[in-house]
Amino acid sequence: MKKRALLSVSDKSNLIPFAEGLDRLGYELISTGGTLKALKEAGLPAFPVSAVTNFDEILDGRVKTLHPFIHAGLLARRDEESHVKQLEERDISPIDVVVVNLYPFKETIAKPEVTEEDAIENIDIGGPTMLRSASKNFRDVTVVVDPADYDAVLENLGGNGGTVEFRKTLAAKVFRHTANYDAMIASYFVNITGEDDPETFTQTFEKVQSLRYGENPHQKAAFYKEGNVKGASIANATQLHGKELSYNNIQDANAALEIVLEFGDQPAAVAVKHMNPCGVGIGESTEAAFKKAYDADPVSIFGGIVALNREVDEATANLLKDIFLEIVIAPGFSDKALEILTVKPNIRLLETPMEVNTNDTKKVVSVIGGLLVQDRDNGSVTAEDLEVVTERTPEAEEIEELLFAWKVVKHVKSNAIVVAKDNQTVGVGAGQMNRVGAAGIAFEQAGEKANGAVLASDAFFPMPDTVENAAKAGIKAIIQPGGSKRDQDSIDECNKHGIAMVFTKLRHFKH
Repeated sequence: MKKRALLSVSDKSNLIPFAEGLDRLGYELISTGGTLKALKEAGLPAFPVSAVTNFDEILDGRVKTLHPFIHAGLLARRDEESHVKQLEERDISPIDVVVVNLYPFKETIAKPEVTEEDAIENIDIGGPTMLRSASKNFRDVTVVVDPADYDAVLENLGGNGGTVEFRKTLAAKVFRHTANYDAMIASYFVNITGEDDPETFTQTFEKVQSLRYGENPHQKAAFYKEGNVKGASIANATQLHGKELSYNNIQDANAALEIVLEFGDQPAAVAVKHMNPCGVGIGESTEAAFKKAYDADPVSIFGGIVALNREVDEATANLLKDIFLEIVIAPGFSDKALEILTVKPNIRLLETPMEVNTNDTKKVVSVIGGLLVQDRDNGSVTAEDLEVVTERTPEAEEIEELLFAWKVVKHVKSNAIVVAKDNQTVGVGAGQMNRVGAAGIAFEQAGEKANGAVLASDAFFPMPDTVENAAKAGIKAIIQPGGSKRDQDSIDECNKHGIAMVFTKLRHFKH
């Protein structure tokens, strides 16, 4: 009996050369719709699925391969006598090769103006069913879902019909592919139905690259991205120059990007080390903003990551080139800036859009045996949201400084204290076991610059000791969430020293 191959693909990349290879190997080609048309136009002897099923496709093509003659041909075990006998009794021919890729659901829902009707019409039913049937019967059936595998399939089939181990590998790839496809559909329906905490949490990611190692050389690692990631994202970035990103590079780069996105309305620069900001500045230009970020901590920036929310121009590039940096992230680089920076062989230059992805609403963290899922911390405050709780009301300039510090402290590991002055961080205390310790680090780093500066705290003060130390350092205004039973103690301490304090009623813990 002549061998059969069923081809039905939406992605027709390299379809014709592959089908010609199957024809040369003696496979009878059966096909559907646009794939059949393409094969016939190429002069290949293909015939329609309806010639196998004796049943024309109906319901605008929704039903064409969902038929016993197709699935019996896929699922019948060649080594099972009863299966072979049943095929013979019903005059059903086995199908030996299945080449299918699915309706473009991912591409459809990525369109800005996609309608629910369009999305649903691009949910493939027959394709995944054929793929699963063929994959289940991998001992006898070769199943192909990726055009990148065409050459390897032809080579394998040319060797006495292929090997079981190779077919098993292809089947495993198919099950990953259909799981990914179904996960995208599940996520889409979660979104359109507004379910917040579904009974199962389904996300799917596509591999970007294998990494040399993880946080440490003995740890294996890989980088994956969401299927339809949009806007600002390291997963969405184009690397223009430099060596391959590492696991820690990606973590730090993401931290820098998240911070710089807080300052979309004005040029900003962020320097990050070990996922904490070591310097943040805003200014009239990218050059001015970077100077402030650098001057905030010229020691810690060494070997760090820099993110800028405006194009890197020649003047800024000249500043960047004299510092050892792992990565520079920006929405673009001028030709002159690239000429200057690419002289350094190892610096990574990443170009990414700076538009915030409003669809990225959940943050996922792995724990042993599970996941924690929460809303992203998109909370923000304006001057109108602030509650003045002290006798002294902060001046307009102080309010501006306080809001700047508040945007930064949101991204500092708790317990977190940020001291800022003139739209520049001058002291950052991160990840301490108590707030007084975090403040102490920030004041020590700030030194004399703390005098007349403002302070932001990611959470409330349970005791007045942080305020007392702030007064000694010369802090003139404080922003914090409030909400402690002992708020009044801190308020009294502020009043004692003439410090203005405002409450945000919003906390920014970051663990």
